[in-house]
Amino acid sequence: MRAIEITQPGKPEVLQLCERPLPQLKQGEVLIKVHAAGINRPDVLQRLGHYPVPPDASDLPGLEVAGEIVDGELGDSGFKKGDLVCALVQGGGYAEYCAAPLEQCLPLPPGVSPLEAATLPETFFTVWSNVFDRAGLGQGETLLVQGGGSGIGVTAIQLATALGHRVFATAGSSDKCRACEELGAERGINYRSEDFAAVVKELTAGRGVDVILDMVAGDYVAREIDCLADDGRLVVIALLGGAKANVDMGQVLRRRLTVTGSTLRPRPVAFKAAIARALRERVWPLFGKGKLKPVIYRSFPLEQAAEAHALMESSAHVGKIVLQVL
Repeated sequence: MRAIEITQPGKPEVLQLCERPLPQLKQGEVLIKVHAAGINRPDVLQRLGHYPVPPDASDLPGLEVAGEIVDGELGDSGFKKGDLVCALVQGGGYAEYCAAPLEQCLPLPPGVSPLEAATLPETFFTVWSNVFDRAGLGQGETLLVQGGGSGIGVTAIQLATALGHRVFATAGSSDKCRACEELGAERGINYRSEDFAAVVKELTAGRGVDVILDMVAGDYVAREIDCLADDGRLVVIALLGGAKANVDMGQVLRRRLTVTGSTLRPRPVAFKAAIARALRERVWPLFGKGKLKPVIYRSFPLEQAAEAHALMESSAHVGKIVLQVL
């Protein structure tokens, strides 16, 4: 099969087309003939040598795919060979065939093409796990999304809005802020020209937000603590601004704040399977009702993975970047 491999840590050009044998299936896995593969920030970090591959995962990049089930034991899953699915995987997505845990496969949402579906698993699994499970965003609560123009950001904005929450989002340009608002954010906040903490406090009459989804960390954390409501929760899922932060523990104690975080890739299949079940039951129907939509900025053929990564690193996009394989 054709695949994209990381020849050595480095710039996008280290992504090269190669020939690889088909994946060998492990217990509980199915083989997917890949139609498309989503690109995510962890793929870039892996290419740079900053995101170690789990010991039992493929060394090929790619954490989400959509395509046709062509092999594997399907048991009583309800799937059959030939079905179109999208799946969260530990790696190996940038290829014509990919092994995926059966329990991490989902049917394509209503009205969603394979190209579009390939952009869903990584962000929807991440947002559901962190915003709704870990941070427990509840009825009547508000959410601040850092990096609203990213794949994670557009998913969080849409999903929280569809479930009835007030959402605010930060972005790095006025155009991106408007795009966040078109997706459902009440207010896009330009972090280059505005103090997001001050804006949030103003928009909430001084109360602050209940949950913050943060991909930045670093010096953002202190300001995020300031704009959390009492009993608020800050959940960190990436460290684009650095791993070190100053935290006012006095506020954490007095106002009963929670600072937490998680990474998805190393979690066991059983953990991800529970998320898949929740998505299938509570989120996938929202696509059919027109409350959610895939947001694709641009697609590239598989052999142009380097160009796709260069676009990802430019941060010029709003939404997802995808590789078209079939």
